[in-house]
Amino acid sequence: MNFCYNPFIKILKLQRDKNMKKVEPMTLFGYNKLQAEVKDLKEIKRPGVVKAIEEALEHGDLKENAEYHAAKEQQKQIDGRLDELADIIGNAQIVDPSELAHAKISFGSTVVMTDMDTDEAISYTIVGGCESNPDVGLISFSSPLAKQLLGKEEGDEVKVRLPGGEKEYEIEEVKYQEIIFETH
Repeated sequence: MNFCYNPFIKILKLQRDKNMKKVEPMTLFGYNKLQAEVKDLKEIKRPGVVKAIEEALEHGDLKENAEYHAAKEQQKQIDGRLDELADIIGNAQIVDPSELAHAKISFGSTVVMTDMDTDEAISYTIVGGCESNPDVGLISFSSPLAKQLLGKEEGDEVKVRLPGGEKEYEIEEVKYQEIIFETH
């Protein structure tokens, strides 16, 4: 885990350098969320599956033992997720967005923009991949929209290519505000 309070451009340069490991920018919240998932998988879910495999083995013939095969499949999925999480955490770059300048759109920026076709105002905050939740306005730093918004400023008009087609927006406001990741 690396802590980075330098300008966001440093992260972008690190990601483009093919000789360096892939950097996964995220806030401390995202990092802690991933660590909690690892703990849950290792300490609760995987031991439960191992126990289910042991119980299924006691039932005899493995060829027709649906419980055994289901538990082995679940174990395979848990192990795959643990490998994936180890890779993400190993490449984590902790970023404190409150320490970054937000004159231009960067990691942690909240962007208010207007759809130039519908005049609808839309607000997004750019976060790490593991923190994204588009339903509440949190989009991944590596999403097609965020990639095209990075570096833009208030007043810019931007034409973005998205999976659903091309859209035009005017950037109304770029700011930092505390990021609310979960609402209960």
